[in-house]
Amino acid sequence: MPKRADKNKPSLAKRMILMIVGVLVLIAVIVGIKVMLVMRMIKSMPKPGPITVSTTKAETQTWQPSLQAVGSLRAARGADLAMEVSGLVTDVNLHSGQDVKKGQVLLQLRDGDEVAKLHQLQANAKLAGITFERARQQLAAKAISKASYDSAEADYKASQAAVEQQKVVVAKKQLRAPFSGRAGIITVNPGDFVNTGTTLVTVQQLDPLYVDFNVPQRELSRLRVGQTVHLSLDAYGKRVFDAKLSAINPKVDTSTRNVQVEATVPNHDKALTPGMFAKVRIDVGQKMERLTLPQAAIVYNPYGDTVYVVQPGKGKDDQGKPNPPTVQQAFVTTGETRGDQVAILKGLKPLTEVVTSGQIKLKNGAPIKVDNRVQPADSPNPTPQEH
Repeated sequence: MPKRADKNKPSLAKRMILMIVGVLVLIAVIVGIKVMLVMRMIKSMPKPGPITVSTTKAETQTWQPSLQAVGSLRAARGADLAMEVSGLVTDVNLHSGQDVKKGQVLLQLRDGDEVAKLHQLQANAKLAGITFERARQQLAAKAISKASYDSAEADYKASQAAVEQQKVVVAKKQLRAPFSGRAGIITVNPGDFVNTGTTLVTVQQLDPLYVDFNVPQRELSRLRVGQTVHLSLDAYGKRVFDAKLSAINPKVDTSTRNVQVEATVPNHDKALTPGMFAKVRIDVGQKMERLTLPQAAIVYNPYGDTVYVVQPGKGKDDQGKPNPPTVQQAFVTTGETRGDQVAILKGLKPLTEVVTSGQIKLKNGAPIKVDNRVQPADSPNPTPQEH
């Protein structure tokens, strides 16, 4: 019996091997059928259509290197006016927003007692002057002593000093414009009592104005007193105001590493007002030619900036129609920016057509459809738009 079992062992192993091989062949056939079905399904699926994008051509433009900053307008001279003494208001000689001249009386306090005392002191001074002149003549005739003459002279000078002192007291009852300018809003009326030091009205000199702004310390070597400064303000759209760089702070702010700069802007038509916000542009260096693209055309990546260059379509499709154009990604080196534009230093040639919108859907070789009805912003001097 054992011998018979030994004779059956090889045949059993052979059958097991054949069974395993058969199972593997069956699995391979099933996998092959599935792969064929998937490939047939993929082949039968419609190909994706071209991606709609907008394009533009890289063009060479003349660039004026400039520094950009944000500034604030300040009056050349401005003051909040108050009285040195308290008192009752008798006259207000201006209205809100009025242009005033230097020395003009703006407000008057009651000064009857002070003026009366001034007249008295002036009369005393006049009498002291007559007495002094008589003493001088008598001294020349040796009719009085030198001591009497000196006493008369001292009385005369003391009376003159008293008159001048009282004039100062009377002047303190008037509020005068310290310089020519425009008055602000005044709310004081005759009959009001005002206290010492209370601000009554502001006066601002509006022509010229100063604009204060800051630039990084690395740009300090490019600034010179007398350079032209261009100002643009939201309130006046595309209008540009020209100014002159008038002063550079000799000290750099240690917390920001910026330096304060002052420019003087004429304001003959009083269009500008102190406190207004302004965008500042300073022309520096010589004009140069730069290959330019809209900033929207650049795809910024950690490994480098790129653009999608349009390639003409090659060949024809199954229906005999020309294939659509495709795109190829290209690395570029960008330079300065100017408004909505960026300078391309390396990587492109003039008149190269590049994609300006729709890049997020693209990859190398992707077919595209060009639709330039809407283009991204490409202005060297954009202005804010209010909607």
